[in-house]
Amino acid sequence: MSRSSKAVVSFIVGAAVGVAVGYFLNSDKKDELVEKLKYQTGKLKDKFRAKKQQFEDAIENELT
Repeated sequence: MSRSSKAVVSFIVGAAVGVAVGYFLNSDKKDELVEKLKYQTGKLKDKFRAKKQQFEDAIENELT
């Protein structure tokens, strides 16, 4: 793929992402989407904290 065709493809993909983000930000479902993202982020944080604690406990057990 030539350099100019990569640039065109990148521009089109960027424009599509921009349109999608703009659509969601201006839609009525924006608040619903934000709440879902917050919920999922909270779940991931909880999982990360639990794994971190397990890892710390395992390290502590190996060192003692």
